[in-house]
Amino acid sequence: MKLKKVAALSLATVMVAGMLAGCGNSPAAEESTGAAEQTGAEGEETASAEGDVTIWYYWENEGHQKALDELIKGYNDSQDEVAVQAKYVPFADFKKQLSIGASADELPDLVILDNPDHASYASMGIFADITGKFDVSSYYDGPVASCTLDEKLYGVPFGSNCLGLYYNEDMLNEAGCTVPTTWDELKETAEKLSTDSVSGLAFCSLQNEEGTFNFMPWVWSTGATSYEMNTENGVKALTFVKDLVDSGAMSKECINWTQGDVMNQFISGNAAMMINGPWQIATMREEAPDLKWNVALIPKDAQNASALGGENYAVIAGGNEEGALKFLEYATSDEQVNFMMNTMGYISADKSIAETQFADDPIMKVFVEEMQYAQARGPLPEWPDVSDAISLAFNEVMTGSATPEEAAATAQSTIDEIVQ
Repeated sequence: MKLKKVAALSLATVMVAGMLAGCGNSPAAEESTGAAEQTGAEGEETASAEGDVTIWYYWENEGHQKALDELIKGYNDSQDEVAVQAKYVPFADFKKQLSIGASADELPDLVILDNPDHASYASMGIFADITGKFDVSSYYDGPVASCTLDEKLYGVPFGSNCLGLYYNEDMLNEAGCTVPTTWDELKETAEKLSTDSVSGLAFCSLQNEEGTFNFMPWVWSTGATSYEMNTENGVKALTFVKDLVDSGAMSKECINWTQGDVMNQFISGNAAMMINGPWQIATMREEAPDLKWNVALIPKDAQNASALGGENYAVIAGGNEEGALKFLEYATSDEQVNFMMNTMGYISADKSIAETQFADDPIMKVFVEEMQYAQARGPLPEWPDVSDAISLAFNEVMTGSATPEEAAATAQSTIDEIVQ
């Protein structure tokens, strides 16, 4: 497995220094119940043996862990050729562990990782090129793009989510408003719904990746790409957000709100509409059972757009690639995908399966429809730096420290240094 170490050494050198400086000493990775087992010198010997596959994942949710354990147990019980085991690595340590493992020749055979991070590791040769070895023709374009670099496939989408427009039905009805479908309608409706105690619209605008995730649909809806901020359309997206804040239709406090905070504002009746994802649905149904709300596609400018979230599978180059691919054939079958997606509340990245999900849940059906417009962030190895430039731009515009034109020009200067 020396290939793993050589291919990833330069990435590990760059990433580990920064992450160790920022994170300090990380706790030892915890293990999940059931299938999870500790790796190490002995584990490395086992993982490199023919027929054994080790998976790393970062889900803290016990239900997610149990679902993965059940998937693995089902596969192990179904055949004798490949023995799969899983190891939990905390999300905060996942990149560091993957980078350290690359330099120390102690990587697993398969990982489940956040899709914006996929390109960084693929670019350094950590992930195996599985082009032609796995059929993704029935998958949504966005998830496939997140696994693709230089027209080569370096992974398989696991499960997906996206963003939609939540709205308070009572507030819209009382104001005589219909559900907005365009930017003009959204701004007009948000203004009508705004009062001294209620913001018409809210979405997470933190100056980090979470904020960028929520801002990008406005950029993409104009027809601009992630790398075209200092264009007519890039400036238009920034101006739209500025107008929402300046008109009082959206609170400037959004720059301090996580997606969870935005949901709490909506539940509390302090926001009439919000941009958020399907992961909030279970909490909202439990904590606000009497609240009348619904979901629609994000209002558009030139075209519909949403941001892609979720995870991907990636096979580690130089590991038990064949064993990992055999497991993926099982894990991506209709039966197993339906089990995992429905148990974990994800939308299948395979649209042929997604279209059969949530037959009795019209709200989740909206998110399935939105998936056809969901775009991947990047995919670019340096996406975090691009994201930083974009999130700084919309924060400056929302706080009034820069005009849309000034913020766009500054962001573009940084982006050009990265991508050109």
